[in-house]
Amino acid sequence: MKKLLRMLLSRVVLVGVAILIQILALVIMVWRFSNYFVQFYAICTFLSLLVVLGIVNGKSNHAYKLAWIIPIMMFPIFGGLFFLMFGGNKSSKKNKRKMQEIAQKMKDNLIQDQTILKQFEQKDIGAANQAKYIVNYSACPVYKNTRTEYLTPGERKFERMLEELKKAEHYIFLEYFIINKGVMWDTILEILKEKAMQGVDVRVIYDDVGCIMTLPYGYDKELERMGIKCCVFNPFIPVLSIRLNNRDHRKIAVIDGRIAFTGGINIADEYINVYEKYGHWKDASIAVQGDAVWSLTVMFLSMWNFLRKEDEDYEAFKPVCLNSGHIESEGYVQPFADNPLDDEAVGETVYLNLIGEADRYIYIYTPYLILDNEMNSALCMAAKRGVDVRIITPHIPDKWYVHSVSRCNYEALIGSGVSIYEYTPGFVHAKTFVVDDLYAVVGTINLDYRSLFLHFECGVWMYKTESISEVKKDFLHTLEVCQKISLENCRNEVLYKKLGRTILRIFAPLM
Repeated sequence: MKKLLRMLLSRVVLVGVAILIQILALVIMVWRFSNYFVQFYAICTFLSLLVVLGIVNGKSNHAYKLAWIIPIMMFPIFGGLFFLMFGGNKSSKKNKRKMQEIAQKMKDNLIQDQTILKQFEQKDIGAANQAKYIVNYSACPVYKNTRTEYLTPGERKFERMLEELKKAEHYIFLEYFIINKGVMWDTILEILKEKAMQGVDVRVIYDDVGCIMTLPYGYDKELERMGIKCCVFNPFIPVLSIRLNNRDHRKIAVIDGRIAFTGGINIADEYINVYEKYGHWKDASIAVQGDAVWSLTVMFLSMWNFLRKEDEDYEAFKPVCLNSGHIESEGYVQPFADNPLDDEAVGETVYLNLIGEADRYIYIYTPYLILDNEMNSALCMAAKRGVDVRIITPHIPDKWYVHSVSRCNYEALIGSGVSIYEYTPGFVHAKTFVVDDLYAVVGTINLDYRSLFLHFECGVWMYKTESISEVKKDFLHTLEVCQKISLENCRNEVLYKKLGRTILRIFAPLM
């Protein structure tokens, strides 16, 4: 009874009930008015028509458009109103203006070394053009003098992160979608408290929706009392708003400007397999040391200043001030950010560019395989031209309906020559691409609509770095415990499951 009472009084239930009441009230109000006032019915229908025309002519992804047009046409009385409240990827003018200021500050502090870019062009013009796209649309330079270290599974990343946190002397910046109390967070928190007492500048950002089930309300204030500065991204309040769409899905740890971590691993015990949630949890991260750490530092500071409404001097955190020193390394490294408010799908374009450049193989880890037409076509065309395209997805899902949509995409991909594997020991949460022994991306970006179009994300693009072979080696090793999905597996599904997945696929962009 106590557990049930705690659950019923939890923040997520209370907020969910408040929003549900508002939705029902809105539906009832519109429905009743439309019954009594023909003019009101006509106005709502006309509004829905205008909304549909706006969606058709907008810049949104085509599948996202379709997912909204169908319910609007089915329920024209309140469909248009619902889209205006939930369907956009827009923010307030004030927020947009602030984000533009932050974007400009990123550009001012992330200056591309043109000598590096020219050397890159002479070495490989195709690879350099990919890097130039990221420079132009994510404001993130490509670097030399950087070492990368591929870390998998989550236990290994946790061990490395603890080593580096203990060495911190100047600052620790953590930005995570999910933080959950347990072995992982409690261990990190003890170090953060100790470092804060020593005068280290310790800052934490967490996403409110990501942590709504894992952290108590007002936890940021609790951290502040410990001497740890904290910001909550986009607080989840029980009011109908499109702001709920945009989440901070990044996972960034920066220590003293000399090392940074990013990848799929949040701060919760299932990520390090202390707690078994969906079987064995397979995840991946990348550690960056050297000049490229500066981009991840600026990403964090940009988000921090946006949330705190501050205007800090980024130069105070620059690695040069902290004597980072020269690092012997090969290849090129380019951390990048993706912002859902700038109408540029950087994450998807980075992936599409890699697929387009592939000659021999493309190996992909992704927890979700919810593809738009562009991504689906690119993968199929790569396989049809003879590229060995292999994708590993989970066998044990975290969300059954999302996994159903993933499986709905299997048949078309396999039919075109793409090989799909499911990780039988449990759940794959890694988000990695490795291509032709030349390129790799390790980051936070899933192959689904939310990651590609609605969330703040980040990743690290690499060319001919030492870690690329590790990404490939890990993928091939993981194949040994995976089940290959055949066309027969797809075609022999029961009819009602196929029908259910087809319907779910239409609304996949809204999941």
